[in-house]
Amino acid sequence: MNDMTDPTQAPLTLKDEERTRCEVWTRVMGYHRPVTSFNKGKKSEHRERRFFVEGRRSLG
Repeated sequence: MNDMTDPTQAPLTLKDEERTRCEVWTRVMGYHRPVTSFNKGKKSEHRERRFFVEGRRSLG
């Protein structure tokens, strides 16, 4: 919870028709492009990507 959250207020819920579609961009060959502009093969490749989180390293 951050300083802007009011715990007395009910959570906001939206119907699907009230939502705004999020555009996903990704880096391809040194520049950024929206995934929606990819061809069918590139979209499939993007779905198969594996993401990783680099662990923290101790200083000792």
